[in-house]
Parts: sequence; C-alpha cells; structure tokens
Amino acid sequence: MPLSEIFGPIDLALQVALAIRLLVAAALGAAIGVERELHSHPAGTRTHLLVSLGSAAFTVLSIYGFTGITNAGQLAAVDPSRVAAQIVTGIGFLGAGAILKYGATVRGLTTAASLWVTAAIGMAAGAGEIVLAVVITAIAILSLGPLRALVKRVRRTRGQTIEVRLEAGRLDALGDVSAMLAERRVEIATVNSERVAKGRYEIELALRLPAGVEPSQLLHSLTTVAGVDVLESGPTSD
Repeated sequence: MPLSEIFGPIDLALQVALAIRLLVAAALGAAIGVERELHSHPAGTRTHLLVSLGSAAFTVLSIYGFTGITNAGQLAAVDPSRVAAQIVTGIGFLGAGAILKYGATVRGLTTAASLWVTAAIGMAAGAGEIVLAVVITAIAILSLGPLRALVKRVRRTRGQTIEVRLEAGRLDALGDVSAMLAERRVEIATVNSERVAKGRYEIELALRLPAGVEPSQLLHSLTTVAGVDVLESGPTSD
C-alpha cells in the first residue's frame, strides 16, 4: 500500500521546515540548560532541551497536525491556541518539581522560571518565530549568567544576605536574638517561628549583613545566646 494512502499527501518541504524548527528549539533549550547544569541545579541540559522540544512539537502539531470538519464538509483549521494554553499549564507542574525547600532555604525558583521561559522559546520556534526564540534565549542566558554575577557583586558591596534556622527552648529567645543582631547592625529581612514540640521552637531568619560582618562571626555570636542552637545556615539561593 502506498504511503500516501496511509499518511495522506506529504509536503516534504514543509516537513523539513518543521524539523528545522524543532532542531532550533532543542538547541536553544539546551543552551539555557547548560547554564543551569554548570551551577548544579536539578533541571539541567536534558530537561530544558526536552521542555523546549516538547513545546515546539506541540505547537507545530497544533498548527499543522489537526483539522476540523465544517458544516459544509470542508476542512478547517482548529484553533491552535488550545494546545498552547495547555503547554503553559503543564509547565507549571514541571516547574513546581524544581522548587525544593532545604530548611531555611528555598531553592529552585530561578530554575522553575527558566523552564517556563524555555517552554515559551519552544513555542516560538514551533510557530516559526525563530528570531523571537533566539532573542528570548539570549535574554534568559543573560539573566542567568552575567546578570547573576552583577547581582552578586552588588551584594558584596552592600553586605551579604544569609538564611539561618535556629532551635530555641523558649519563644522569648527570639527577642534576645533580635537584640544581639541590632547591636551588630544586622537587619532581619524575614522571620518565621514554629513550635515543633513541647518546649522546642524552630526559628527561620533571613538576615542582611552590613559590609564588614562575616557570616561565620555572626553564627558564632548566635550560639552565645542562651537557649539557642544554630541548626542550619547558608546564603540565599536561586
């Protein structure tokens, strides 16, 4: 049986053009994934490549792969935005899987955002907007690489930001901690406290350190507060 009877008429030129779109989407997605993998984030090259490729494939299929029948019995294009809307929803679930909480630190927010942008890149490439896809990729890589380095440099000049998780045997120990931090001109950006057991509380703090104050020195000072133990500490992270 001829292939044309199985698959219908095949426009070879169109198929090649669509294949090129998919290749471009995969390459652009991988470019973002390389940056994430170099910084040891959970979603790396393969994940971003597949997100971009999948988004492009769904977009191509939504535009060229489906047709509907009108009342007159003629073929009519189906609204391609239906598939695009589902891509955006699906990427939300995938991005949520990249967000992890380590004690006082939430990590993966930037990686989740990069997956979201990568899906948009794939959709742009799949729709034939190659220049737009390349521009989005360039901006995304700029924000993840050089812009990140610039932000870190600014932070060093203005002092560091760290997150600390403490254990206290009494809730009013937070007042002693606050007083000690105020003496050292350390700003408390956020604070959360939770009773985890009888006579046991966990306190999570995000602290902005002034220039010249080292995190190790501050952590040592926290251990001198009566009834307070440092469980975990680290810099704020993407």
